[in-house]
Amino acid sequence: MKCDPWPKGKKLVHLDLKGAPPRVEYLRRLIELFSQLGVDGLLVEYEDAFPYEGELKLLQATVQPAYSQEEVLSMQEFARSKGMEVIPLVQTFGHMEFVLKHRPMWHLRETSHCVGTLNPHREEGVKLVMEMVRQVVELHPGLDTLHIGADEVYMLGEGEESKLWLTSPGHTVEQLFLSHVTKVAKAIKEVWPHMTIIMWDDMMRGMSQDTLKASGLVGLVQPMLWDYTPNLDVDKTVSLLQKYCSAGMADVWAASSFKGSTSVYTCVTCTQRHVDNHLQWLKVAASLSPGVNLKGIAITGWQRYDHLSVLCELMPVALPSLAACLQTLLHGQFSAEAHSKVTEVLGISAVEVEAMESFLCVALRTSAADSLFPGRRLAELIVELNSLLNSEDIRFFESNMFVRGWFSPYHRQRRTVTPLITMQIHSQAATYLAMLQQKVESVREEMVHLYPESTAQEWIEEHVSPVVAPLQRITEDIGACVKEMVP
Repeated sequence: MKCDPWPKGKKLVHLDLKGAPPRVEYLRRLIELFSQLGVDGLLVEYEDAFPYEGELKLLQATVQPAYSQEEVLSMQEFARSKGMEVIPLVQTFGHMEFVLKHRPMWHLRETSHCVGTLNPHREEGVKLVMEMVRQVVELHPGLDTLHIGADEVYMLGEGEESKLWLTSPGHTVEQLFLSHVTKVAKAIKEVWPHMTIIMWDDMMRGMSQDTLKASGLVGLVQPMLWDYTPNLDVDKTVSLLQKYCSAGMADVWAASSFKGSTSVYTCVTCTQRHVDNHLQWLKVAASLSPGVNLKGIAITGWQRYDHLSVLCELMPVALPSLAACLQTLLHGQFSAEAHSKVTEVLGISAVEVEAMESFLCVALRTSAADSLFPGRRLAELIVELNSLLNSEDIRFFESNMFVRGWFSPYHRQRRTVTPLITMQIHSQAATYLAMLQQKVESVREEMVHLYPESTAQEWIEEHVSPVVAPLQRITEDIGACVKEMVP
């Protein structure tokens, strides 16, 4: 079904830097590509990649250096030179794991076991948030739009101070949420009166129109409604946006996804899933009443579900998805013309990264092809390694007939085996290990050109080690057992 192209409004690409922060040179190449794809701006979620100073210096990442102030300024300047604005996202309520994980900040948690949610009752918490905002705003000269997060404020109302507060007549968890966000938004407006403030909408979805009207948020913030699913409920989403508009918040944003929303540990992006998400958003945009002022869409690319979860797909394997999603918005459908534009811009034969023609199957890699698709070589190597890791012969090696029949835990414990068969098992496991090691080294070598060494290490430990470890154990155990059986 064809819809109208995405209406007027900004198309932002979300850079989630709380995992796998790209090296500056690669970031510039990505920004260059984004400009060619028609992106209007970047929604940058720095978290611990931001060069916080003073008492906040402990928020900086330690596994790899945060970006320097010069690098943050340079990135903005380069983006502006390509016609893109930069909108920073600073979490101010939920998902503050990168702040509240630090021992000096523990007392500011809503509950001791929920690392992400700020206690809304302590003035020290608001001061902390405002200092974070101040440092970010001051390192973004001329900034006029700021995203204050406020999504997924888990366990709100469960802290002891909140429980006491909720005993007062008329006090609700909804009001607790709204009072903190309003306090933060007003504090920002007092210092920067011109600032447009965006926030995630999910904590407001269940609230009545009257509650929102009376909240004090009207005129202060613009809700950004996020839904990353391929089967997004169009009617429900339209209804939510209409509710915000009727409550007085007519300026609203959409948020879709091009990566990082399939599962928490996904390694390779499925383009069609994300194209389907954008097709649903086109239906939403086409169904809104004229009173709803859709300011734009943020195409999110999550690198982690939260600060303490594993890495989602890296940017190179998701670039075909991003290009396809943008073309879908521009054309109102993922037509043959849109498909052709993606393959032409990126220099690829298919929009699914798993189906791209591999450099290993054609002539020598060319710098021209890599310049069209920054990180293409890494994308191909990840796809190849991922395919190997997920092959049944390797992933379920311990379940094959020979291992279960002649080298079971029973055999290993007693070190009584049939050497002829166990040596065949050893040979097969060693072959698989050698194949994997070769691929892993190629991936690591390419990855460290684009990302910090710590990212390569984490990625390998997440995706490769769980598959390699059983094979290594089998080879070691067979060696020990055979010594007991062969002179």
